[in-house]
Amino acid sequence: MGFSRHSSVVWIVLCAACVGVTAFVAAPDSASALALEIQQAPAQAPVAKQVGVVKSLNGNALTLTTDSGTDIAVQIVSSAKMVRVAPGQTDLKSATAIQLADLQVGDRILVRGQPSSDGKSFVAVGVIAMSRSDVEAKHQSDREDWQKRGIGGLVTSADPTTGTITISVTAASGKKTIAIRTTNATILRRYAPDSISFDEAKPAPFDQVKPEDQLRARGTRSADGNEFAAEEVVSGSFRNIAGTISSIDANANTMSVMDLITKKQFVVKITSQSQLRRLPPEVAQRIAFRLKGAGTTGDHAGSGPAGAPGQAGSASGGASQRPEGAPGGGRTGGGQGDFQQIVNRMPAATLADFKKDEAVMIVATEGTTSGQATAITLLGGVEPILAAAPAGSQAVTLSPWSLGGTPAMAGDAP
Repeated sequence: MGFSRHSSVVWIVLCAACVGVTAFVAAPDSASALALEIQQAPAQAPVAKQVGVVKSLNGNALTLTTDSGTDIAVQIVSSAKMVRVAPGQTDLKSATAIQLADLQVGDRILVRGQPSSDGKSFVAVGVIAMSRSDVEAKHQSDREDWQKRGIGGLVTSADPTTGTITISVTAASGKKTIAIRTTNATILRRYAPDSISFDEAKPAPFDQVKPEDQLRARGTRSADGNEFAAEEVVSGSFRNIAGTISSIDANANTMSVMDLITKKQFVVKITSQSQLRRLPPEVAQRIAFRLKGAGTTGDHAGSGPAGAPGQAGSASGGASQRPEGAPGGGRTGGGQGDFQQIVNRMPAATLADFKKDEAVMIVATEGTTSGQATAITLLGGVEPILAAAPAGSQAVTLSPWSLGGTPAMAGDAP
């Protein structure tokens, strides 16, 4: 009874993805170096695995909410091998043996055993657990590391031959390009089409990174600031919408917005992870003034993430072209971070704070259905900004990761 070497690799990869922490990724050829296994009896039938969060406990039974969102009834046999590991731990050398009574609601676990024919229940012969408090502590540590060692921007090119991704970022000194160097050890992830959660970003090959993607990397920047050795990269395609609210459905938590650029109607879903803010009139006027100045010079700048990956995110990121002083990019005196900090200091708004015919600027997911998306950032009080921008100008777009993103990817652009 136990976990095979292959299952240890699966556990490591799943654990990293599920916790939103990517301190390690095990390649198949390194599996022999891992001790995350419990000997399996040769005659035992092939076993299955499930990973998720403990939803409830009752004796030797528990309900597991898997990472796909399905609830499974798990029965743990009396002889089950149970251990606890710390997030990021790659073997069982420091694992602690635990009893069923040591499990708590909210713990992350991998169970190994036999599923029922309908997949709704599971008999577990082995459990590897991570305590909820340890996972939360790791999340916090990871957020801080993204802030310290993160960089992000708008992808301008991606070369699979060299593993180099070039991004455009906005610093206090202006717009510049930075070469993101990846290796076989670099963890590559991509946001799901209709998700704003960093935890739901999935492993993805290099060739999925495309120009105009938003990208954030964590690693080490070169002394001259022109290159970045990436340990982890997360990317995604996001939608920028600027227009007026046609209607609001409070019961469905949605609003319909007529986009000024595409002239299309979008239904935008507001979730608990969506970041809603409003600009005070004086701030909006100041940005509009800068926008007019940038429009006369043709000086447009992109900027870079993540959010994620704070909140629905405070990571800085790049957007389609927009002028200095526009939300999410360019300079407002001391740089992009200044505007971002102003917005993040504003109190959170609610859907009830927005009205029909009001102008808004939105960053949303690409969505899986045409004309529908989920809001990452929704910014109100932007009438002066939209009035100052040239008709149909991409200047009215926000960056998804400068004002929104995910907690694990918070951090200003350089």
